[in-house]
Amino acid sequence: MLRACGMIACALLIAACSSAPQRGPGFAATTYANPVLGRDFPDPAVLRAADGWIYAYATQAYTANGALNIQVARSRDLVSWEHLGDALPGKPAWAATKQVFWAPHVIYDGLRYIMYFSAEPDAAKGKCLAVAVAAVPEGPFLDIGNPLLCGEGVEHIDPMAFDDPQTGSRLLYWGSGAKPIRVQELAPDRLRFLPGSESREILFPDAQNPYLSLVEGAWVTYRHGTYYLYYSGDRCCGLEPRYAVMVARAASARGPFEPYREPGAAGASPILARNGFWIAPGHNSVFTDDAGDDWMLYHAVDAGRAYFEDRPRGRGSERVMLLDPISYRDGWPRVAGPSVSRRDGPLMRSGSPD
Repeated sequence: MLRACGMIACALLIAACSSAPQRGPGFAATTYANPVLGRDFPDPAVLRAADGWIYAYATQAYTANGALNIQVARSRDLVSWEHLGDALPGKPAWAATKQVFWAPHVIYDGLRYIMYFSAEPDAAKGKCLAVAVAAVPEGPFLDIGNPLLCGEGVEHIDPMAFDDPQTGSRLLYWGSGAKPIRVQELAPDRLRFLPGSESREILFPDAQNPYLSLVEGAWVTYRHGTYYLYYSGDRCCGLEPRYAVMVARAASARGPFEPYREPGAAGASPILARNGFWIAPGHNSVFTDDAGDDWMLYHAVDAGRAYFEDRPRGRGSERVMLLDPISYRDGWPRVAGPSVSRRDGPLMRSGSPD
């Protein structure tokens, strides 16, 4: 009987090992504990660049030496990050007198790096979508000279570019400031919208349900024939932040998108929400490691250090960068976080970038 139990235990162990990611030869094993970047680094957007490094770009921040318009950091493994400074050291001429630079997203088109971001123009209080380009991933990025799209409020924020693997379309998602998240096709040069194209509303706020009075921070992925639209909702900042990550899915990159709802829920259900250690987690990006597993990078506020009295008036507590794994059950992603203890990290190929 004991021998039989031993054989069963060994079989279960072998099965478990065969189904788990292998942390063996060829992979650099990592562990991590949040935050992975312990400085103000809101709205992180991640990119594996042509030079082999992983770059993350973030909303403006204030330092002892002044403001950084668009932050940039780099890593080899998503765990250890080197902050590189300002990726957009020169303000656009149309937004030169203000300090409102939000939520960048960077792509590589094979020749250059293209950054989409939000800014407030000198001539108005509404926000604009903007575009800048650079020869190398860390910048400096140079604005193309005029905004892509402007509005009277904050509906034109949080851009995310995505190439549809099924159609080849170059798409831009953005929004929303209590208005819908939208998508529109970009021109081949990616610096403007495709002439004749129109924006399409694909995800709507719902003030009657938690976390949905506004929706923003769109991030789209494609997995096994399904498009997943991650988004965040409600107040990211201020004295009483209320923020979480939701997800919706569709068979087309242009929707219609079906929000994830837990059984019995009236509105969309969060897949990542606050706990006793981390407040207002959200505005995420997604990265696939070298073993094919997905990871979420996002910002959150340390519950034990929130709301310092000496913070400059009008600014919330620091939103540091966190990392946690994504799993899939019943066709929906789940996030095991915000995590509060050390755990296994992403699997990356051994060796360093050139």
